[in-house]
Amino acid sequence: MSTEKLEVTITDGDSNNNDLIGNTMLSFWDLVTVSIYFILVMSTGIYSMCRPNRGTLEGYFLAGRFMWWLPVGASLFASNIGSEHFIGLAGSGAAAGIGVGAFEFNALVLLQLLGWVFLPVFIASGVNTLPEYTKKRFGGRRIQTYLALLSLILYIFTKISVNLYSGAIFIQQALRVNNLYVPIISLLLMTALCTLFGGLAAVIYTDTLQFFIMIIGSIYVMIKGLQEVGGYTALQTKYLAAIPEKLVANSTCGIPRADSWRMLRDADPNVSDIPWPAFLLGQMPSSIWYWCTDQMMVQRVMAARSLSHAKGATIFAGYVKLLPLFIMVIPGMVSRVLFPNEVGCVVPEECYKFCGSRTSCSNSAYPKLVLEYLPSGMRGAMLSVMLSALMSDLTSIFNSASTLFTVDIWSTFRPKAKAKEQLLVGRLFISMIVVFSILWIPIIKQTQGGQLFIYIQAIAAYLAPPIAAMYCMAITWKRMNEPGAFWGLMSGFVLGVIRMFLDFYYGEPACHEEDTRPIFLQKFHYMYFAVFLFYVFVIIAFIVTMITKPPESWRLIRTTFFTRYDQHNREDDVEIKERCQNELLQDTLQDPEDHEINQKNVPWYSRICKWLFGFDDSEKAQKQAQAMNEHIAQLTNLHQEPWERYLLNIMLIVIIIISLVLYTFFSINPFTIEEVHSIQQKKLHELGYYGVL
Repeated sequence: MSTEKLEVTITDGDSNNNDLIGNTMLSFWDLVTVSIYFILVMSTGIYSMCRPNRGTLEGYFLAGRFMWWLPVGASLFASNIGSEHFIGLAGSGAAAGIGVGAFEFNALVLLQLLGWVFLPVFIASGVNTLPEYTKKRFGGRRIQTYLALLSLILYIFTKISVNLYSGAIFIQQALRVNNLYVPIISLLLMTALCTLFGGLAAVIYTDTLQFFIMIIGSIYVMIKGLQEVGGYTALQTKYLAAIPEKLVANSTCGIPRADSWRMLRDADPNVSDIPWPAFLLGQMPSSIWYWCTDQMMVQRVMAARSLSHAKGATIFAGYVKLLPLFIMVIPGMVSRVLFPNEVGCVVPEECYKFCGSRTSCSNSAYPKLVLEYLPSGMRGAMLSVMLSALMSDLTSIFNSASTLFTVDIWSTFRPKAKAKEQLLVGRLFISMIVVFSILWIPIIKQTQGGQLFIYIQAIAAYLAPPIAAMYCMAITWKRMNEPGAFWGLMSGFVLGVIRMFLDFYYGEPACHEEDTRPIFLQKFHYMYFAVFLFYVFVIIAFIVTMITKPPESWRLIRTTFFTRYDQHNREDDVEIKERCQNELLQDTLQDPEDHEINQKNVPWYSRICKWLFGFDDSEKAQKQAQAMNEHIAQLTNLHQEPWERYLLNIMLIVIIIISLVLYTFFSINPFTIEEVHSIQQKKLHELGYYGVL
């Protein structure tokens, strides 16, 4: 969706064009609602800045590992659900039905894979980042550096860009602003301040607030939308008949899919956009990477105060992941029913009139529904929901990127750096990310919305499977060594980049255009390609590992699933002790009375800076840091009370059963092909089209 076109239609207040917001303006009460939202977010951020241990690495990057299950689970959901989900999931629902909900249900199981298989290993190994884990597991730094750099590139140029773009669509339409830079830069600065001074604790607390805002607001939109179309049962029929008045001649483009109400679809990629074997086998590696081995997700769970709280958080987040199908996908389908000519447009000229894109206007589904049908006050509440989604994602990205740079890259050049230096570097890197984000805005403005969203999805399929395979083999196969992991990653990376280049060079044709791409691009669905990449890594890693030396036995201590309880000493345990010592900011040789005198002589502005950055070197702060280190040392034992273990295992079984039932229920089409054609032919005849189906 071209934002340049949006600027033209939005700034012309007297235009009769049927743009995204029509004649809807934010009222006084809408602005009051948004103001209250900003006050709540900033208050939460300030509260988190008053917590102790912000001046230690564990306290800043992992919230001291004292978080309980509810805020951790809420942060997991809020960090995952960005503004691109409200725009993208609703848009996919408007364009192709409930199929995209399969990606959300997939998370129910994979979150538990994180909590029960991956996370115990990461906690037992005592690492702060996932690339740091590869250093402990294999030795050497090349895998650690590669994964950290790749993650940073993906964060800056994909996650941040798609969040800014999708958030900008809603903000620009709602506020009728001509200049995108003002609202986006303001949001970036506010999110940066929360992350810069508060660390992960501020991110988790603000995520928890924004979680409840998102859930309550989006449930209201879902209920309001279903009321407008007559309920869920009526929506099923009306969606199949949501055909625009103007269609492309001699084409079925613009007619809802016959399998719109089926989640896992036909196995043939020629007739199905989500082939069920490709999804179950091919999407799994990408999803394992995102939920189980991506720093942004795993970092939140590593902040839990115990393994039981971490597992409780994944259970809670798993149940909440049931909601996006209903609060995002379904409203997108409702929007197509209410605005079939705009949201469901297929003729390039008609789409361009409405949203400035010649390919599709499905990305406008959610904003259109919110701004046209919600009453005064609730429009402001939903703007707050979109801001919550945008900010929660950005704060998570900023914090995780800062952690990766400080722990995995800066430590390479400065292995003996003290905590103050590392914290300053991490905060400075957040400022650099903000600058990159602002410089990226002009590129976002020139990018077509649909292509951007497809680009983000393709990145995961082309780059994630080798990373997922590497972590899976690392924690389950003791024999795997560093050369096997490295060359498997490099082989998968090269193949993925080649496929990605070819995919975007040829491009996917529009619905009414002939597909002239090479046959392997037409027939080799990107999900099947993900399966191919996964097993390419497995084969190469296995061969290289078997012809090279096995890893040192001490590197397997607490770094595999089968050795997670091993309490023997590792040869690199001295590094952990040195890191804990660096957490103590005060010189232990300094006399306490001399220290107190020196503190009184510190200028007021220096004391303010120290408070902002959490640099407290008082005796009380030293005791708090020492207690935190002792708590973290206990976490590596993976202790759980018996009743906690039984309760969590029962809940695990329940959520797996729920996911299987939901997949089965939503993968059965409530309509036969004959019924679908009957509904659609009736509507086509009303529009004056005959012989289309």
